[in-house]
Amino acid sequence: MDIKQIQELVKLINKTSIGEITIEENGTRITIKQKKEAKQTVIAAPNAPAYSPQPNLPQQQVQSQPQLSENKQITEPKADNLITIKSPMIGTFYRQSGPGKPILANIGDEVTPGKVVCIIEAMKLFNEIESEVKGKIVKVLVEDASPVEYDQPLFLVEPA
Repeated sequence: MDIKQIQELVKLINKTSIGEITIEENGTRITIKQKKEAKQTVIAAPNAPAYSPQPNLPQQQVQSQPQLSENKQITEPKADNLITIKSPMIGTFYRQSGPGKPILANIGDEVTPGKVVCIIEAMKLFNEIESEVKGKIVKVLVEDASPVEYDQPLFLVEPA
């Protein structure tokens, strides 16, 4: 079972009231559990390193000042019309595809559906996360090389 199939299964489980499902394929067992109060998903596989989620850390404070990036003037976004790009999986968030490579998505950059905005490493696999919306990035909500949870907001996008 590949990571895309697991992601789709997690999305499906989160949309239902199923509490737990276990799938075994080619000697690999995957269990997905859903907590009722937090809707957090746990994926366990044999021979996989144990994952211990970070304790609830304070959310990064939203700055009230406009930000500048690469000499681009950014105006203060209207909070009511912003679209959030969220993490489709648990892993480590990276803004670059590799050391010394350019940042994939900066504040002020235009994004379109299919444009890679970040990389999330999960179980030694590097997954390109693509935008599903068209617009301009107005806020990066996660620090580079930090752990992210499933469905955690990564970027705020002002739709075009």
